Amino acid sequence: MVYPERIRALREDKDLSQKQIADMLGVAQTTYSQYELYKRPMPIEYLVALCKYYNVSSDYILGLSDKK
Repeated sequence: MVYPERIRALREDKDLSQKQIADMLGVAQTTYSQYELYKRPMPIEYLVALCKYYNVSSDYILGLSDKK
C-alpha cells in the first residue's frame, strides 16, 4: 500500500470528507484529491500535518511500516 491509499483509508476511517482534510491543510479540495489519486506529490509539510492529525507515524503513511 502506498501513501495515497493510506491517507484515503485514514480519512475514511474517521468519516471525513476530502474537503474537511483539504481545509485543515489549507489547500483546495481538488488539490487534496490529487494527492489521494497519486496525480500530484504531497509536500512533506502536509505529510507531517497528517501524521499529527491522525496520530500516526510517517512510516505508516508512507507504507514503510504497518504499525500506526
